[in-house]
Amino acid sequence: MLHTLMQSPFKANISLMINMLKKSDDFLALQDGVLISLNSNIFLKSIIFSNAGLYVLKEDVYARGLDKNISSKFQLIDYIHFVSLTIKNKKQMNW
Repeated sequence: MLHTLMQSPFKANISLMINMLKKSDDFLALQDGVLISLNSNIFLKSIIFSNAGLYVLKEDVYARGLDKNISSKFQLIDYIHFVSLTIKNKKQMNW
């Protein structure tokens, strides 16, 4: 399943989302959701512990000037890779 976070992690039920993540799932942060991938984010350890594939949309990271603060556990991807994730994951959940 592909989980996408499009809003600030402080406006979503992140605890529920992290509990639902499975090792076989992919997680993509985009728009204001990219904040979850910051090294200083309080949710970072929990989402890394989920062992899901962790991705963050490069364009949204750069638009917010956060490129030097993103955890190395997240893979920066472009829109083409985003489309590949949606093809790979037939089921999706937006947070």
